[in-house]
Amino acid sequence: MAISEVTVSESGNGRFAEEIKIGAHMIYSDEPTSQGGTNRGPSPYELVMAALGACTAMTIRMYAERHELKLRRTTVRLRYFKLPAISDAGALDYFERTIGLEGDLTEEQRLRLLQISEKCPVGETLRHAATIDSRLATAASEENAALARLAQAAE
Repeated sequence: MAISEVTVSESGNGRFAEEIKIGAHMIYSDEPTSQGGTNRGPSPYELVMAALGACTAMTIRMYAERHELKLRRTTVRLRYFKLPAISDAGALDYFERTIGLEGDLTEEQRLRLLQISEKCPVGETLRHAATIDSRLATAASEENAALARLAQAAE
């Protein structure tokens, strides 16, 4: 069962500038100018970090509400590093996640919310190997996508 569908298309506004359609939402992605992009949006890794941060904050909020904790606000700061290979396994992707919790919380509650943050589904996906099944679009699917774009433009 697919959770949702995301469509990414080159925008034509730079070598790496992309339009990303997620349901009714449109966002943009690009590479920074230092990487040959035009910096019109977050880079792909910044989008991955945004997904991890959003999922983390939502997971903490759900738990806090379910247990009636006095959590006012959660802030998640993320950084991404590509660590050099130390074995034949290759380079390591490393995400540093710092979670700020505001509210009238005991130290025990704060530590429990940190534990709960590890249950974030996006984080679990990143920690485990995911399967990516790639295939070429058929002429019919490309035609359907073009028709969908025309219909969207007419709205």
